[in-house]
Parts: sequence; structure tokens; C-alpha cells
Amino acid sequence: MPRKLAAGNWKMNGMKQDLETIQSLSETYGAATVDVMVCLPATLIAACRDSAIGIGAQDCHALEGGAHTGDLSAEMLADAGATAIITGHSERRADHGETDADICAKSKAAYRAGTMAIICIGETLAQREDGTTLQLIDIQLAGSVPDAASAANTVIAYEPVWAIGTGKVPTLAQIEEVHAHIRMRLTERFSDGAEFTLLYGGSVKAGNAAEIFGVPNVDGALVGGASLKAADFGPIIAALQAT
Repeated sequence: MPRKLAAGNWKMNGMKQDLETIQSLSETYGAATVDVMVCLPATLIAACRDSAIGIGAQDCHALEGGAHTGDLSAEMLADAGATAIITGHSERRADHGETDADICAKSKAAYRAGTMAIICIGETLAQREDGTTLQLIDIQLAGSVPDAASAANTVIAYEPVWAIGTGKVPTLAQIEEVHAHIRMRLTERFSDGAEFTLLYGGSVKAGNAAEIFGVPNVDGALVGGASLKAADFGPIIAALQAT
């Protein structure tokens, strides 16, 4: 069975003073029956390396080292304490022009460093409205997920771009359709495809988490703004534990 995971993505938020949130989550959910992880800005990762919850990074460079000013390799992030790296978030795809090939290379780098890759895929509103969501999902899965992916080193996060930070959430039927499609494609391609953890992301909060987690093939969530405070993220974790 896929492992259940509640993962937070702080994006470009968080100062040292905010690490009390990590401490609170560690104290309350360090021994949770589901996996709990927060993907932090790189500046905070080392300070949390001994946390009882998982600590991840939000991006990496594809190469191990070299003349790439301002970039961080997967090895550097692992050395700081990250055990997972988000790759292919829609904000990276849009703001930095990252292609599926770029994301595949970064995911391979995550494996090389001994970390898990949380690979993000999802359609824009225009693609949803013109009925090409599943075709886009196929393209992103084929291009972004390396052949070396397995249930042990990869999590797939479905995040419809139009739902991220907007308060808009797909219907449960829409989420179910996409997650079932992802599961089908993974089982076709990988021998352990049925065991990959599949996350939903996009305006997940305490008020809708339980119903989202009740959708087949939804094994957890990748949570943005609601992960910044333990009081907001905690109920989402609790809802996942209750499934």
C-alpha cells in the first residue's frame, strides 16, 4: 500500500523565528501514523536536521557542483539535512521556464543524492477548460519522471495550477479522475506503480482535507500556505491520520 504523506511547502516564506512551527509539529506529529514533512527554504534546512518530522527542500540544480552561482545541488541540500526535494512545481515551471526534461534531470539528481523526489504535475485553467488535462498529465509523467523512479524514491503530486493559492478546488470527481489516471500510467510503466504515494495539492485546508483524503488514490497532500502554522497544518495531518 502507498505510504500516506502530509507535506508542507513553505515556498519563499520563513525566518528563524518561525521554526517554532517545526518544533510544534515535531512534538505533536513526530510519531504520527502517517509521514509528515515540511519543505523549507534552503536557509532553514540545517537548523531543522534533527527534527522528528521530515525536512525537504523546494528545488535543486541538476549537477553535483560547478560554476552555477546561486544554485544548490541535491548533494548540498542532503548535506544540510533534506531527505526530499520538490521538483517541477508549477511556480518553477512558470517563473523559471523549467521543462519536463529539466525536471527529470533534477529528479535524477535527487536520487543521486539519496533523497526522495516529490515530482509535481498539473494543468492550467485553459487546459482544464479545453479538455486536455489527461493528455497534459501523460506528457508531464512521461517527460518529468525518470525511468529510475520507484515507490521508494518518488512521490507524485498532482497540483492543478489554477487551484494553487486561489482558494479554488477541483470537484472530488475531477480529483478522482486525475489520480486514477496517474495510478494507471504508473502501474503500466513501473512494477511497483501501485505503491507510489500520490498527493493532491491546491488550496488544501482543514475544512476540505477530510473529503479530499477520502478520494481513491489520494494518499496525502502537498500543502502551501496552510502549512506555515502548526494550528493550520495540524488539522490536515489529523484528517490524513483518520483515513
